[in-house]
Amino acid sequence: MAAVGADGRLLGLAHYLFHTSVWTGSSCYLQDLFVDPDARGQGVAADLIEAVAERAAAQGATRYYWLTQAHNARARALYDRVAQHRGFVRYDYPLG
Repeated sequence: MAAVGADGRLLGLAHYLFHTSVWTGSSCYLQDLFVDPDARGQGVAADLIEAVAERAAAQGATRYYWLTQAHNARARALYDRVAQHRGFVRYDYPLG
C-alpha cells in the first residue's frame, strides 16, 4: 500500500500480510512501514496504519500487529497513540 502526495510523489508505503494463528484466527502483520523523511510528522504513517487496519477488518482479521525497535522513539510515540503495547519481547534463533 502506498501514500502518494497531490503532486504524485511517493510519501510512504506499508507492506503487510495475512496469516493464520492458533490463538486468534486470521491475523494481519504490518511487516514494514516507511515514510519519506520529508513527509514525516504530517500524518502519513497514521494514515497508512489506518488504511491497513481497514483492509484487515474487511478481510475478517481478528488481530493486527507489528514490531519496532525499542529505541525508535518517534515511531513508538505514534504507535502508543494508535495501538496497545502488550509487553512481548521478540527473540530470533540463528538458523544458519
